[in-house]
Amino acid sequence: MRILAAPDKFRGSATAREVATAVASAASAHGAECVELPMADGGEGTLDAFGGPNRRTAVTGPLHESVEAGWRLTADGRAVVEMATASGLALAGGPEHNTPEEATTRGTGELIAAALESGASRVLVGLGGSATTDGGLGAVEVLEGFAPLDGRAGRPEVLLCCDVDTGFTEAAEVFGPQKGASALQRNRMTERLERLAAHYRNRFGVDVTGLPGGGAAGGLAGGLAALGARPVSGFGTIADELGLRTALDSADLVVTGEGKLDPESFTGKVVGGVTLAAERRGVDVLAVVGTAAPEVRGRIEVRDLSAEFGTAESFANTTECVRKSVAEHLAREARH
Repeated sequence: MRILAAPDKFRGSATAREVATAVASAASAHGAECVELPMADGGEGTLDAFGGPNRRTAVTGPLHESVEAGWRLTADGRAVVEMATASGLALAGGPEHNTPEEATTRGTGELIAAALESGASRVLVGLGGSATTDGGLGAVEVLEGFAPLDGRAGRPEVLLCCDVDTGFTEAAEVFGPQKGASALQRNRMTERLERLAAHYRNRFGVDVTGLPGGGAAGGLAGGLAALGARPVSGFGTIADELGLRTALDSADLVVTGEGKLDPESFTGKVVGGVTLAAERRGVDVLAVVGTAAPEVRGRIEVRDLSAEFGTAESFANTTECVRKSVAEHLAREARH
């Protein structure tokens, strides 16, 4: 049997790479071949899916402090930047310590600028995990001199990997609560986004208000789109870059997974994307997840680690639970 391990991260307990390695360990014990292909959808873990950072740059953090942010540059000029490493909510100390009206994307702009100055011709930007709702202004101020970022006529190309369709001026209301913003702050930030949209339209001739996904990362997607960067499907773009479809062509079974399987998992996320790509090729799918919502059970074959090992154990020892669960599945299949 040839197995493809293509999971997402299990937020807070295991990276996608660690989960893929656990699947491979179970496969090896049962004499199966396994290709490890950790995945991401543009959220946190995007950089890890490409092998992790091989460069580090000091940039402006979300609350204007200095932070060391990792990023990746390949020999063929592809860079991978994860905005959470420069402007992330975790860097701000979580929603309880964030100052949402002051949080800036300047550091993300500095990180992209570092990639371009190092010779990158193509930059993939993961947009998940932001502390910011500045409409991308901090990043735009850094990157305006590099525009247009559209990849045409020898210019660098910046792809904004996101998994939401939220509009630019909706960003504060939709994402503000998870960043610690009160109702009053959300109102003020929405007004600021509306002013920024007018500014971008007047300054760059781009109307970001009608751009699907323009509100990703608190409007960073819209701001960078005003400079010519292109919002794209996070999962689809990353899957193409990593060669998911080619890997599926030689697989008998794909094992995917994430921390929580729910209806949103099938709307632009890793598990849904991997499942659809596998089904189109007639490849069996097994989803190993931390927990599964009742309404998605039966949609695909699922191993629920919380049900098998208990919530505490599955969170504390995620990779070992993954290994045991996949091993039991393979043993059961062999018996049949």
